[in-house]
Amino acid sequence: MSFDIDQSWIEAVMLAAVRMTAFVVIAPPFSYNAFPARVKAMVAIGLALAVSPAVTHDFHAPDTAGFLLALVLEAVTGAALGFLVMLVFSAIQSAGTLIDQFGGFQLAQGYDPQAMVNGAQFTRLFQMTALALLFASDGYQLVLGGLTRSFTALPLGAAIDTGHLAEAALTGVTQMMLAAVQIAGPLIVVLFLADAGLGLITRVAPALNAFALGFPLKILLTVSLAGVVFVALPGIIAALTGQAVGLVSGVN
Repeated sequence: MSFDIDQSWIEAVMLAAVRMTAFVVIAPPFSYNAFPARVKAMVAIGLALAVSPAVTHDFHAPDTAGFLLALVLEAVTGAALGFLVMLVFSAIQSAGTLIDQFGGFQLAQGYDPQAMVNGAQFTRLFQMTALALLFASDGYQLVLGGLTRSFTALPLGAAIDTGHLAEAALTGVTQMMLAAVQIAGPLIVVLFLADAGLGLITRVAPALNAFALGFPLKILLTVSLAGVVFVALPGIIAALTGQAVGLVSGVN
């Protein structure tokens, strides 16, 4: 009994698996540390096998040096695409950080080793909510769909265009900052007005020491109005998923 081994097919699948692995390690929601490393590796290999008919069609096996160079290029490509997706979804975490900062929760800052997030209550809560919504709404499937389409825009072994990558990263940072302000903006305005009101009360009646009530009042307002932000989070996650897919598919 003899077996025919297609070396070109194996090399193409290995290169695709390297890109998938680098992407899964960095991009949310797959980068969450609660998922074991072996599970991430199995997911990456499964995705590589799924896209094998497309990536092996026109692939020509290079020599040893060319294959090693292609491995490095695929790792860089997958990491760059994962970084772009992480930038987009960092808007949710940044919005939580802004709310913690203006609401007085920043004093209770802590580090979450699972999500690798350093922040207070709303930072970690928004991060967990974003991950849950990505899985509940099947948004992760759209992200993976954008990753598979990247093999059409950027074939195996091809170097990523650094100019397009820098432009996409700049766009991702701009969108992240804008989205964070838009998400937390209404609550920040209310907290700012509360500070202004307390300042006016202090000027009118200094003996009341209105700022002594500042922290409890701002915490009450933050907790009471946080539900308004949560109602908008599903639509925000859907919009951010579309932006992430566009960035991943457009880098070539």
